[in-house]
Amino acid sequence: KKKKKKKALWFTWEIGNSPSADPLDFLADCGSNVEIAADVEEADFIIAHGSGIVRGPGEEDVASSRPLGDFIKTGEFDGVDPTLERCAERGLPMVCANPDFVVLRSDGAFEHMPGKIARRYEERWGGECRYFGKPHPEHFGACLRELGLDPTRVVHVGDSLHHDVAGANAAGVESVFVTGGIHLEELGCPLGDLPGDEALRELFEREGHEPTHVVPMFRL
Repeated sequence: KKKKKKKALWFTWEIGNSPSADPLDFLADCGSNVEIAADVEEADFIIAHGSGIVRGPGEEDVASSRPLGDFIKTGEFDGVDPTLERCAERGLPMVCANPDFVVLRSDGAFEHMPGKIARRYEERWGGECRYFGKPHPEHFGACLRELGLDPTRVVHVGDSLHHDVAGANAAGVESVFVTGGIHLEELGCPLGDLPGDEALRELFEREGHEPTHVVPMFRL
């Protein structure tokens, strides 16, 4: 029997302004049983993949899109809350496919990510959320299966203690914590310098996560 297609309200990025893969490639990976809803009223669930716009169905030149205010730059929810409130009134579950809270761009600016939107939906509106991505173990398990490697043969590199390091620890994978990222200001050290042992220890204790390795920067 053919499965009924589900319609998703899609929080995503503008085409050409995504920090990762093309949003339409992500949508294709969701499978043929997922369609994009035109609005909250016809949606069956929410996909939080990006934090720039709510995008409607159709190709790039015809799809509607509604910006989420200044959320991506400021983290303010003025442009997000009205949609989340209506979703909660309808009891729509959310799948957060990008649980990061913030990312640090190459120019030093922070951008606010879908993980914050999902947390807001849970805490402010009592919404139901399922997560896939760091630090959740399903994400690491899927990567290990794809690689065909034992966790002891893998190391995870990242700059977030509460996503990269926490997730690696939970998955039994070693981690390389890059200090020149989102925690740089907390560590109080110049970019490219390795912080002192005391500053690192205080940060690890405060965040509750400790990596197996530490580097100041990571370049390929």
